Amino acid sequence: MKEVTEAQIGDTLFMYKQPVEPLPGFKSAKPMVFAGMYPVDQTEYNNLKSALERLTLNDSSVTVHRDSSLALGAGWRLGFLGLLHMEVFNQRLEQEYNTSVILTAPTVPYKAVLSSAKLIKEHGKSEITIINPAQFPDKHSVSEYLEPTVLGTIITPQEYIGKIIVLCQDRRAVQKEMLYIDEHRVMLKYLFPLNEIVVDFYDALKSLSSGYASFDYEDAGYQAADLIKMDILINGNPVEELSTIIHNDKAYATGKYLCERLKDAIPRQLFEIAIQAAIGKKIIARETLKAYRKNVVAKCYGGDITRRMKLLKRQAEGKKLMRKIGNVEVPRDAFIRVLKRQPEK
Repeated sequence: MKEVTEAQIGDTLFMYKQPVEPLPGFKSAKPMVFAGMYPVDQTEYNNLKSALERLTLNDSSVTVHRDSSLALGAGWRLGFLGLLHMEVFNQRLEQEYNTSVILTAPTVPYKAVLSSAKLIKEHGKSEITIINPAQFPDKHSVSEYLEPTVLGTIITPQEYIGKIIVLCQDRRAVQKEMLYIDEHRVMLKYLFPLNEIVVDFYDALKSLSSGYASFDYEDAGYQAADLIKMDILINGNPVEELSTIIHNDKAYATGKYLCERLKDAIPRQLFEIAIQAAIGKKIIARETLKAYRKNVVAKCYGGDITRRMKLLKRQAEGKKLMRKIGNVEVPRDAFIRVLKRQPEK
C-alpha cells in the first residue's frame, strides 16, 4: 500500500501468497449528503489537502473525490452521512487546522450521446462524460443526454407515507415498488436522479418522518433526461463561471433563485445592471440592479416643468451612454456568495 487511504475499515489482511477467505458482514457507510469544498485562496490548496487527509484518517465515513470549478478553482467533492456531519467536519477543519473553506452544492457527471460525425471523430467515441458546463455540447449535435440515477429504498412507519410520496415526486422520482413489511412499516423503492438527492433529500426525509424513516441507495446507471445548459448574463454578457446543467423542469425556479442571489451580491454601479438567466436565446428570469443617481432636480424650486424634464432627460442620456461603454466586473466574493450553500433555516 502506497497511501494510508488504501486501507479501508473491514478489509481482511493476510500473509503474502497465503490468501484467506475475507471476513463477511462488513458494509461501508454510504454518504447521504454531498458538498463541493474549495480553499478561499488557491495558494492554500496544499495545506487544505493535507488537513483533509489527516482528518479523514479518523473519520473514514467521509468520501473524497477531486473536483474543479471555473469560478473557485481546484477543490474536492465530499460525501457525508448527513448535514450535521458536514457541519461538524467543517468546524473541525477550521478549529483544528486553521483553514478557511467554501462549501458549495456539488456537481454530478452527466453523459451525452453524440450524433454529429465531426464530434465523434474529435472525441474518438460516441458517448462523452460532461463534468463542466463549458463542455456541454449543443442540442443539435446530440441524440440524447443521460443523467446518473440511483435506486433508493425507504423504510418508514405507514403514517408518513403520504408526505414521503409527495417529497419523492417533487424530486422527479419514479416509484418502482411499495411493500408492507408488517402492519406498521412500509418499504418504498424509487428510481431517483442522483442530482435530486445529493444535497438535502436525506435531511428532508428525516424531518418529514420525525427521524423514523431510513434511506439506502445503490447505483442504477444512467437514463435519458431533458437536460439543458442555463447561462447567466450580466448586461447581455455571459458569465461562464455561473453556467449550470439542469433539468428543463427545474430551469425557471433555479434561474430566478440565481438572479436574486446575484442581485444581492453584485455591488451597485452608476448605471443600471440587467441580470438574466437564459437558455440559448430565451430569457427565463431577470432581475435589475438599479443605478446610483444624483438628484439633479434638487436645485429646481418651482418654475417651468420643462427645465426639470430637460435635466432628467440629460441624466437619462448619460446613464444610457455609460451602460454602453461600462463593463461590470463580478468580484470573486460575489461568486462565493452565490455558489455557497444557504444555511439551513
